[in-house]
Amino acid sequence: MPFQQGSARTRQRTVLLVGMVVLLAALVLAVVLASVLTHGKQEVSPRMMKWKDRGTTKNLQEVILGRCYSYVMARYPELGDKDCLKIWESLKHAFIYKNPCNITSEDYQPLMELASHPIPCNKSLFWSKTNDLAHRYTKSNQNFLTLEDTLLGYMADRVSWCGDPSAPGINYESCPKRSECESNPSSVFWKMASKMFAEAACGVVQVMLNGSVEAGAFRSSSIFGSIEIFNLNPDKVSAVHIWLMHDIGGPQSESCSGHSIKRLKSILEDRNIKIICEDNYRPVQLLQCVHNPDHTDCRLCTNTT
Repeated sequence: MPFQQGSARTRQRTVLLVGMVVLLAALVLAVVLASVLTHGKQEVSPRMMKWKDRGTTKNLQEVILGRCYSYVMARYPELGDKDCLKIWESLKHAFIYKNPCNITSEDYQPLMELASHPIPCNKSLFWSKTNDLAHRYTKSNQNFLTLEDTLLGYMADRVSWCGDPSAPGINYESCPKRSECESNPSSVFWKMASKMFAEAACGVVQVMLNGSVEAGAFRSSSIFGSIEIFNLNPDKVSAVHIWLMHDIGGPQSESCSGHSIKRLKSILEDRNIKIICEDNYRPVQLLQCVHNPDHTDCRLCTNTT
């Protein structure tokens, strides 16, 4: 009997041991299968699309919120009722997790409504091929506002963003250029903001053009030539004052009597908007001369009456 009892115990231990080995093997197999399946999912999951332009600005949320609060709290406290958190959320929802070549004006409509504000009459300054000069001028003379001096433009100036259908929904590596697809987040945004800026203009509006550009100061393909000029309201805008600036020491490719300015005049006159053109508007030319005080153009400038 003792021998039989010992044999029974041995068989029980053997069964238990075999059971534990089988259970352990099953666990190992489950882990391996899970790893293979997870790895397989990673392999077939969609990858971020690759484009030719720079990706979304790092810390985009902090940049947009910081600029928004700076604008409405410090620069223009009369706009303090603007909700910067809602403005950021509406911008994010316009592009996050979306194909960056399928953005529509409807995507940005809530943002435009949240961030819009009145533009005082006679203060709108449009520009084309004079980016740096126009903004240096509005910084020194706050009687004028470019699009980039409005809340929308101030938040978005020199900032990039685009989404992607795959997680995390924002592409920080690359975004599409306009040449890759027309309906990209940046192009759609600036077209809508430019249209709204033009519609808000009233009184005499200014436009700073570059008379040193060989192809002509006025270009029909520019934002000003294709969008802004056609959204000026003739019932609100009494005149357009062109400041045709030439680079200090640069070529004078076109004057106010030039071919592209004549085209611009024709477009505006057809829309019943009066036009005034001035070569090298003196206050702006003096600003140019700050960086070139000894140049011949600047010495002559100081002798004009």
